[in-house]
Amino acid sequence: MNRQILFLILISTVTLSFSNKIDSVKINEIKVTAPFAMPAIKFPDFSGNKKFSIVGFGAVQGDKIKNSNAIAAAINQASKINGGIVIVPEGEWLTGKIHLKSNVNLHLNKGAVLLFSDDPNDYLPAVQSSWEGMECYNYSPLIYAFECKNIAITGDGEIKAKMDVWKTWFSRPKAHMESIKRLYNLASAYSPVKDRQMVNDTAHLRPQFIQFNRCENVLLEGLTITNSPFWTIHPYLSKNVVIRKLKVYAHGHNNDGVDPEMSQNVLIEDCIFDQGDDAIAIKSGRNPEGWRLKTPSKNIVIRNCLVKNGHQLLALGSELSGGIENVLIENCEVKEGAKLNHLIFIKTNERMGGFVKNIYAKNIQAGKIDLGILGIETNVLYQWKNLVPTVEVRLTPIENVFLDQVTAKEVKFISRILGEKKLPVKNISLKSVTATNITDSESIHENVTGFSNQL
Repeated sequence: MNRQILFLILISTVTLSFSNKIDSVKINEIKVTAPFAMPAIKFPDFSGNKKFSIVGFGAVQGDKIKNSNAIAAAINQASKINGGIVIVPEGEWLTGKIHLKSNVNLHLNKGAVLLFSDDPNDYLPAVQSSWEGMECYNYSPLIYAFECKNIAITGDGEIKAKMDVWKTWFSRPKAHMESIKRLYNLASAYSPVKDRQMVNDTAHLRPQFIQFNRCENVLLEGLTITNSPFWTIHPYLSKNVVIRKLKVYAHGHNNDGVDPEMSQNVLIEDCIFDQGDDAIAIKSGRNPEGWRLKTPSKNIVIRNCLVKNGHQLLALGSELSGGIENVLIENCEVKEGAKLNHLIFIKTNERMGGFVKNIYAKNIQAGKIDLGILGIETNVLYQWKNLVPTVEVRLTPIENVFLDQVTAKEVKFISRILGEKKLPVKNISLKSVTATNITDSESIHENVTGFSNQL
C-alpha cells in the first residue's frame, strides 16, 4: 500500500471518529416578546432521533432494580450515539433515581407512569445539589442532570413520587435545624462544596423531584407531575430552559412548582400548577452562595399558566443573593377558590444582598386573595431569624416593578411595600390594578419612592 492511500485512509478514519462525536440533536429556537432584551431560547428537538424502549433493556413492571438498571442502560446508549429517545411505554414502572446524560430525551408514552421509590437509599451516593439556596452534597434528586447539554423529558405520561417516607421528613425537629445551621455556617465560610456532606441520620434534607444542574438547552414538556419530596422542578445554574404544557400537583412541605435559580433564558408556558407552596419561585442563592457564584436569574418569561393552589402565583426570593432581573409574567389566571397569599411577592432580608429589578406582570386575573396583589417585604427571615446570627449586612435594592391589568375579587390590600429606611424600594408602577373588594387598606407602604397607581 503506498503512502498516499495510507494517508487517505488515516484521514478518513480521523474524520469519521470526529463526526461520531458531533451532537445529532436538532436545536430549535423560540423568540419571545418581552419589555426587555430577551434572547431567543434554544431547546432540543429529538423528532429525528433513534428510539430505545426500556423494555428492550430489561425493564419489568414492578421490579424496581431491573427498571432502574434498564433506564440507566437506555440513557447510556442514547447518549453514546449522541442523540436518542428513551421510551417509557404504557404501564406503571417502579424505579429509583434517574440520571440524565447529554443528548437524551426521556419520553413517557400515554398511559406510562414512572413511580419513584421513597427509599432514601435509592438516591445514594450523594450528588452535588443544593438546599434552600446553599450548595452541598445531598440525596440525588429523583431525576437529575449535571452539566448536561440538549436534554428533554417529554410525553403524555406521568412521573409520580411515592411519599410515605418523605412526608415523615416534612417536620423540622432540632436535629434537622442543627444540620441546616451547619450547612449555613459552611457556606458562610466559603468551604468547598465537596466538604458540605449533608447525608446523615439527622439532616433529612429532602431531594428535589427534578433538578437540571448547570445544564444547557433543556425541554420539559407535556407531562403530569404528581407529588414531590421538596421543590418540584429546579433549573439550577442552567441556560435555555423551556417548560411547557405540564400539569403539576404537589401539596407537601416546600412543594413549589418551578424554582428557576441562577438560571437564564427561561420560558414557562401553558402549565397548570396545584401546589402546597409557591407556584413559581425565582431564586438566586442564599447569602455567600449567590455572592460567590455571581449568576443572577435573568430573562425569565412566564405566560398562559393556570394556578389552582399555592402560596404565591409568583415569588421572587427569599434566596436572591445573586440577583433577579428581567422577569415577565403575563396572561395568567388563578382559579376561583385557590388559596393564595399574594399574586406577586418579592421577599428578602438584611442578609441577602443581591438585587431585584425589571419585573413585569400583565393581564392577570384572580378571585379572592388572602393578603394582596403585590407584596414586597425586606425583613423575611422565616426559621433563620433565631437559627443563626447575621454575619454580614447586605441590603437588597429593589426597583422597576410594573403591574398592568391585574385584577382580583377580594383582597386585604392592593399593594403592601415594606422597604428599608436606608434603602427604599424604588419605582413601582401600577396601572389598571384593581380589586372588587378591599378589606383593609389599598396601599400599605413604608420607605418607598417613585410609586404610582393609575386606574
